[in-house]
Amino acid sequence: MSTFVSHITADLAPKTLPPNASSPHEVSIRSASDDATGQVKETLRAVFVKLEQSSTPESLRECIDALQTLEHHEQLLSAETTDQEEQTLRRAILARLTLGLYAQALSTYLEEASEAEAELEWWSDLGRSRRYAAYYLLQTLPIRVANLSRILLSTLRSHNIPFHLSVLKPSSLRQLFPSNGTLRPNALTLALFPHLHNQPYSIALTTAQSPRRFALTSSPAQAVNSAYNVFLKTFLNLAHAGTTVATLPIELTRGECKYKRKELERIRNERAEVLGVLVGLRDQLSSALEDGDNESAVTRIAEFATFLQGVVDGDEVAPLGSRDQPVAVGQVVESLSELANCTLPSHTSLHNAELKSGQLRRPSRLTLLWPRLVFLPPLALYAIRTVYASRASLEELAREAVETVKSFWESWILEPLRGIVKTVRAGHDGGVIVTKESVQSDLDSLERMTLALAQEKLHYDLPQLAALSRQVQAGDLTAVMRIYEEDIKSPLRSAVQGTLLRSLFIQVQKAKVDIDQALSGIDKLLKSQELTFAFVGVAPALAIVYALAGYVRNLWTGGKGRGRYGGKAKRGSVWLTMRRIERLLIAQPDSHHHRAHPAALGDRSPSAVSPLTSGLLLLSVTHLRKYAETTLPANSRLREGFLEDVADLEDPSLGRTDKLRVVDRMWRSWGEVLGWSRVAA
Repeated sequence: MSTFVSHITADLAPKTLPPNASSPHEVSIRSASDDATGQVKETLRAVFVKLEQSSTPESLRECIDALQTLEHHEQLLSAETTDQEEQTLRRAILARLTLGLYAQALSTYLEEASEAEAELEWWSDLGRSRRYAAYYLLQTLPIRVANLSRILLSTLRSHNIPFHLSVLKPSSLRQLFPSNGTLRPNALTLALFPHLHNQPYSIALTTAQSPRRFALTSSPAQAVNSAYNVFLKTFLNLAHAGTTVATLPIELTRGECKYKRKELERIRNERAEVLGVLVGLRDQLSSALEDGDNESAVTRIAEFATFLQGVVDGDEVAPLGSRDQPVAVGQVVESLSELANCTLPSHTSLHNAELKSGQLRRPSRLTLLWPRLVFLPPLALYAIRTVYASRASLEELAREAVETVKSFWESWILEPLRGIVKTVRAGHDGGVIVTKESVQSDLDSLERMTLALAQEKLHYDLPQLAALSRQVQAGDLTAVMRIYEEDIKSPLRSAVQGTLLRSLFIQVQKAKVDIDQALSGIDKLLKSQELTFAFVGVAPALAIVYALAGYVRNLWTGGKGRGRYGGKAKRGSVWLTMRRIERLLIAQPDSHHHRAHPAALGDRSPSAVSPLTSGLLLLSVTHLRKYAETTLPANSRLREGFLEDVADLEDPSLGRTDKLRVVDRMWRSWGEVLGWSRVAA
């Protein structure tokens, strides 16, 4: 029994026993004085306890058989010997049986509709792609060839024609299997594509149109251009026709998928509509179980059982509440027996037969896997032999790959990271271009040269030399420049006898000091941004490692439905389900199939949900409940809140407007958490 059926029938089980009635154990103890009556009550108590412990179809049938045996016993046919306690116990058993059969009917139609929807989605995915259709044609090719061979051999036997290779000639095949029309399939085509029995060709061969006559004009250029256009159009038509003929098997396969999808959609809608009708009967069953009078309750239970059987059979039945006469317990048991032993099992058999006769289920696992089982071993052997033959080059390639990865890890990740740590620990000590000692040494040399020249040439005393020293430290060489200005007035004599060369060398030393100080400033700038440069250097390598790790993580956890909240595949499926639910509530579908249920044809208010919409809605909601129970974290607020919203969508008492508000709440509450916006992109 599915979780949905258990949820919808959970609060009905306590109602099977009237509130003022004693428990079955107490009944059997108090009635032990009368042997015959005590034996009957003991049997009834055992049946009721068995129904409480198990509600499987086998248990229901066994309990119905046991109850029928009691009813056919001569001692139980006398109404005068039946006391109130025994009537209450019988009523409780009938209520339990009716509830169990109601749950079984819900489970049956829910499973059948879910199966049809699952197969429908499989055929839809297959028919969307020509590549998938071609591969499916290859997978089913042995079955199609076997059908073709069987039809051919049976036709030859019916005509008393021995089998020869000449029979396989096109002319012989045309004589054996004539066609009624140009585009009507013959028996061989029907053997290859059985869906053409019920559906004509879904495609038509494009015949090349005869080119229009072109008038000969006085201009030769126009005549040549017109002839070229006619030739090009004819060639394109012939090419298109050839392509259509070449791809005809694939298009017929896609037509087969489309036909099976439509048939499964019809079956799903039929089962979903009955499921919606059954869900709508829950309130009537609850009202019948809550009836305090045993006789009235048995009558209402019998009426509900008859109505349930009519719903399953698809027959016209009287509305509930139209029966006033009391009904015997034996009649109710017979009705329940027919429902449990005939109606529901025959319906399941007919459903399976319909799917099997129309070949609406997907092929077997062996049929789908045989191309891989046949072609993969030789390809794997060829690949192994190729790899073994080129093992030397592959080993060299592997070594180079390992060395590349190792060099990348050490040179582009570890070394830059060590440099960052060293930079953080060392601070701004040391220089990158010049050192502080080198700059100070050049400045001290300039000071000594300037003081010596001023002492010899200008005869400075100690206070003047101290002042000049401070000027040199500040970069002021005014005294030297004055000597230089005097020397260039007579450059030759000053160069030989004077101090021109010394003043020039002092200026050269000053330029060197200025260059060192400029480089020192640049060095300070580089030192201040050294950590930034280190991170910029290691950032590309870290980005590559991060992208590779994310890709490997997605391959490991996110590809096939795993990962957070089931992975992208399952979350995308839930997003599609939510969209389908909202679409069903906004635009309620009509019953276009030929077996629309009579109970669904009544007039309904615009705010009510039709049985077909209710059934299709329950299929989608069942998918949401299964996703929450199997994927979302257990004992979490996310799972509890999600299941509460699912229960609101399952509640048959809520109208279309209320359920639309629930859907809006689910979009707001879970859309961002489950990443539906990212999945839909």
